[in-house]
Amino acid sequence: MATITLKPPATAAAAGGEVSEVELSEAGSPDVGSQSSGSGGSGRSTAGSSGWVYHLGVNSIGHEYRHLRFLVIRGKTVAMYKRDPSKNPGIQPIRKGVVSHTLMVEELGRRITSHGELYVLRFYNRLDQTKKGEIACGDPGEARKWVEAFEQAKQQADYDLMTRGVSWNRSQNENELNLDGHRPRVRRYAQGLGKLVRIGKGPEKLLRQSSNLQSHEIINTNFGGDSGDAFEAHEWRYVRTFNGIRIFEDIANTKGGKGVLLKSVGVVGANPDTVFAVVLSSDKHKRYEWDMLTADLELVETIDGYYDVVYGTYEPRYLSWWKTKKDFVFSRQWFRGQDGAYTILQIPASHKNKPPRHGYKRTKINSSTWELRRLNPPGSSTPKCLVTHMLEMSPSFWDRWKRRHNENFDRSIAFALLSQVAGLREYFAANPALTSDLPSTVVKPKQSDSLIIQSELEDSELNDEFYDALARGESFEDEDSDDDDDMIPKAGKVKFKNISWAIAGLAMKPTKASVEKSELVTNSTPVTIDSNHFHGTLRRAKSENDPNSWSEPGGEKFMIRGKTYLIDYTKVVGGDPLLKLIAVDWFKADERFDSVALHPKSLVQSEAAKKIPFILVINLQVPAKPNYNLVMYYAAERPVNKDSLLGRFIDGTDAFRDARFKLIPSIVEGYWMVKRAVGTKACLLGKAVTCNYLRQDNFLEIDVDIGSSSVARSIIGLVLGYVTGLVVDLAILIEAKEEKELPEYILGTVRLNRANPDSAVPI
Repeated sequence: MATITLKPPATAAAAGGEVSEVELSEAGSPDVGSQSSGSGGSGRSTAGSSGWVYHLGVNSIGHEYRHLRFLVIRGKTVAMYKRDPSKNPGIQPIRKGVVSHTLMVEELGRRITSHGELYVLRFYNRLDQTKKGEIACGDPGEARKWVEAFEQAKQQADYDLMTRGVSWNRSQNENELNLDGHRPRVRRYAQGLGKLVRIGKGPEKLLRQSSNLQSHEIINTNFGGDSGDAFEAHEWRYVRTFNGIRIFEDIANTKGGKGVLLKSVGVVGANPDTVFAVVLSSDKHKRYEWDMLTADLELVETIDGYYDVVYGTYEPRYLSWWKTKKDFVFSRQWFRGQDGAYTILQIPASHKNKPPRHGYKRTKINSSTWELRRLNPPGSSTPKCLVTHMLEMSPSFWDRWKRRHNENFDRSIAFALLSQVAGLREYFAANPALTSDLPSTVVKPKQSDSLIIQSELEDSELNDEFYDALARGESFEDEDSDDDDDMIPKAGKVKFKNISWAIAGLAMKPTKASVEKSELVTNSTPVTIDSNHFHGTLRRAKSENDPNSWSEPGGEKFMIRGKTYLIDYTKVVGGDPLLKLIAVDWFKADERFDSVALHPKSLVQSEAAKKIPFILVINLQVPAKPNYNLVMYYAAERPVNKDSLLGRFIDGTDAFRDARFKLIPSIVEGYWMVKRAVGTKACLLGKAVTCNYLRQDNFLEIDVDIGSSSVARSIIGLVLGYVTGLVVDLAILIEAKEEKELPEYILGTVRLNRANPDSAVPI
């Protein structure tokens, strides 16, 4: 999440003094020194974002505060106000600054407060994490939009770094705000902000933690099936329809599962953010309207923003023939993917604060998952969400029900869970106010009402970095006394998943020869890479079932962007990897291990490796006790074409690499809930976690800090609990965003077969 350094503004321009304005260019960067008079100015406006947020922090005497603030992002310029400046012309921002290219924004998930549920974003500087801060929103959809707004501001900072050079960026750092020392006085107003996309629906909605937030992202989706970038082992067969909801059974012979997998699938007339908030809510009065089983929920403990434990009770007369009242305890973990889809895991648990209760029989709720994915039917602006509820149940009970079709299943816990999808559908249909997905408000201020963020620094240059609007432990007189009295990319065609689509995908499969022709220098003599010369600490598999080993699968299990992806979103089957996997290391260390390739005993430093034209080192840093490092070494037989996509990635900026470095995961074998948590969607790692790049000699090393994201830490913690029973496939590629870069190709793959943490070699 973006670390924000907002400087406290001076009250107003000194009496009689001239104010130097900041003219915002079309690219959104401030041009220093331009003078302007009058209210209009000469800056060309660009679109930005604005809306109400909570500013969280700790004041000088250690008290936590939560202030309602109006946040404006224009280009890479950010300002925070006490009131909406479009309705209060001339109002001064209480904090302001610019977003730097080292800004990181992390979603901390849900936080329960005395006033309700909030969704918190943390901001910090990747190079100096003492500069940090937090803002909070009323629902997850609104938080996601602020993440996207800050990401756009960061992209502007990256662009300025590329066009203006390193020396210009160094001057920015020299003027960076020192939160512990003297704070330069800044006078900044707003000039010519033009269009602002309003995020949220006003302070009164935020105060009520409303969940009726709209979203306008365009997500490529296929109706009726799983939307992933790797093929899954599930084989779903339709069994029955309950209350208009389809019930499916997984008939695949999956390994690692303990029971039969069932799922109910339905379309709900709301966006995923709204459905997610309702499913996670413990408000029993709302849950009574759609949930017959887990309506009486009590929050027992919040582990973090993505993990909690709840306790519930239910009346047996609604479900079973037992007369005893029943209670249960289960944990919930949730994640939001980069495509906006949500996954919620519900697992039976126990808790010391909830021992067995007199008069109740403790029962176990079936392990289950929720998956919420946006649907975009062609020509429809009505929000729709594909809701899938998946659970595991006893094979013996399910087999008996299928043979006899007795009515007991209709009175079982499993049936009550599957029926929740139907309950949600009817709940939203009966409450249309919850499903309103109104367009974002675009504020077009008149010339006389134009917002002003002009700037005059008294003790420093312009371009103060926007770090902590919200720095903990700092003092700012306006924060201690809170007197707040006033409060898309072009739409393409949706590609349907059917037989002709699959055949077309196979036909357009990129060949290794065609990829090599564009990415490598083909007129050079290839280097023979002898695998016997390279040995990592994790051994190569001797057979398909060889545990604690690695192998190199082909790309046919993964779906990548095809030649016409920018037109019709078609994805095709991946071809053979461009680079060859030559070794894998499995390390453990007390602290994070960076720059593996520079270690004197590293494979990269061997004489055999120095003869290879290019080596890509992927260092996945796994947070645990101890920390683990999974290091993969990929080699090219020929030199890389400097003008190719791979060449531009190797020698490009960190910003370019972050925007393109992509990984596709797939759990081939293992516990089904781990499969659902990991998923099969491609992930831009540079956007999800912190990636550090080391380019030297004939190699590029990418250190992927999985621990830098609370979401990634939560998922990897679940994976480590089952890792000895997992077979994991990973595909690495560079995302293609322009027509000339299509179709995509797979850089490299790896299969990890039941890795054993105890076998990791200490560093």
